[in-house]
Order: sequence, then C-alpha cells, then structure tokens
Amino acid sequence: MVELRSLEIFYWTASLCSFRKAAERMNTSQPAVSQRVAALEEAFGVRLFERRARSVVLTPEGRELMAYAERFLRLRTEMMAAVAGPGIMRGVLRLGVSETIVHTWLMRFIARMSQTYPGVNVDIAVDISPNMRDALLNRDLDLAFLVGPITMPSLVNLPLCSVSLAWIAAPSLALGPGEVTLEELTRFPLITYPKNTNPYVQLRELLAQSNLPPPRLHSNASLSTIVRMAREGLGIGVIPPEVVRHDLEAGRLRILDAAPRLPDIAFTATYPNAPDCGLAARAAHLACDVAAAPDWRQ
Repeated sequence: MVELRSLEIFYWTASLCSFRKAAERMNTSQPAVSQRVAALEEAFGVRLFERRARSVVLTPEGRELMAYAERFLRLRTEMMAAVAGPGIMRGVLRLGVSETIVHTWLMRFIARMSQTYPGVNVDIAVDISPNMRDALLNRDLDLAFLVGPITMPSLVNLPLCSVSLAWIAAPSLALGPGEVTLEELTRFPLITYPKNTNPYVQLRELLAQSNLPPPRLHSNASLSTIVRMAREGLGIGVIPPEVVRHDLEAGRLRILDAAPRLPDIAFTATYPNAPDCGLAARAAHLACDVAAAPDWRQ
C-alpha cells in the first residue's frame, strides 16, 4: 500500500529536483526522503528519478506518477477545506510581506491568524516584491503580500488593497502652501522605493517625460528609512500617506499639493498553485478580509 506521506515526499522531491530541498520542505532528513523514494520505486518496480550530481529529474514513469500524486494531494487539500475546522490546522506559514503592508494592516492580520488558526506559526520575511516573487517560485515562501498581480500559471493572485502615492515632505522645506509644480519638486532630492520596483520605475518615467533636468533620485529598500529622511528634511518622499499617518497628524510631515500624480500601488495575496496550498489559500482569504476593512486607512 502506497502511503500518502510517501507520495507527498515524492511530489516535493520532483518539484524541487532535490532530495535535500525536499527534506527541508518536509521537515525530515535527506536519508528519510531517499528511503521513501526507494520504497516507492520498489513498490512500483520502476525507477522514478534519474540521479544526477546535484539534482534529480523524473523518468517517464516518474512523470506519470507525478500526475497521480498531485491529484491525491489536491483531494486531501479539498477534504481539509471542506471538513476540517480552523482549529485543527497545524504547521508553519512562511509569509513574505511588503514593508508598506507592515506599516498599515499587517499586525491586524497576525492577530486574526492567531485567533483563527492557533496551531499555525507565521514566519515573516519583509522584502521587496521582485524578491518575494522569486521566493514563491522557488518554494521558499508559502504566501506573499506583494505588488501584483504576477501573471504566471504557477501562482494564484487574490486582490488585497491599493494605496496611493503622494509627495510628502517636512514643513521645513521651502515649498509654498499652494500647488507645487514638478519643477519645484525636483529642486529637492526625491526619495522612494528601490530601483527594481514599480513605484520607482513609474516615478522615473514621469521625470523622463517632463523635459526637466534630472533630479537627485534616491532609492531605498527600507520604507522606515525613507520616512526618516523625509522627516529630517533631506528630500521629498514619494510614498503612500497611509504609512505616515501619525507623522501627518502630528505635523512632522505634510502632503504637498502637487499636480503630478502617480498610479496607485496594487497589492495581491499571492501563493503557489500547488496541491498542498490549503493553509496558504486560507490565510490569503483571511488577509483579503482584513485588508477590506476601511479603518486601517484612518
């Protein structure tokens, strides 16, 4: 009798092309993975993998078994979603998060996860969206709240929320109370997200179309650092107002009345389209509920 655990180990070995990576994913040892695969090969009387120096690849028989393994694992996920209560869920959710979400509603999501799924631990990695996309594709993350959607058939995207970008500066900067032109803005350094992100690219394109002298454009992977630089009067931050709400209320920063507008940043809850995505899918839908609440913008 072929055990579901063996099929799961086989699936991850095939998906990751490595006994070592499958062992890490399944929280077991590499010899245990090798033994499970060897037992499957003995049970079916065929070789399932071609062993190479640093990887393994499926044989034709292995590819055929892979289709059945996916169906078994998806059926188990559907069964758990249909029958099992939230309290029965166990495991670790490897979550990637954009720092914009950290500064808005992430703590509410963590609180809801703790209440709804007390048996689940959440490991959080804060990173930029391109890095999180790669981590999802490499199966190093189970779920990510990132700038999306990512249009790949191997990933599922759920709309989360969108935030607007604004020109935000310290009151000490010599800018009038009325409307500020792009020419006036570019007299100061502009500080925004890293170079390989959508906000930076959109800002750079806006500036390129203006026919103005190129301004000093500072990119930073740390949103907290961008906020502090703007607060210290070192430049104008091009960031969402939601992340500096308290600074705006306290008068440490202000939103400039500037005509140039940039597109909103749309975030998605994105996870691999995998047979065992049940926990990630549940967490993604819970995140959508949290993000839909209007009070985190106030």
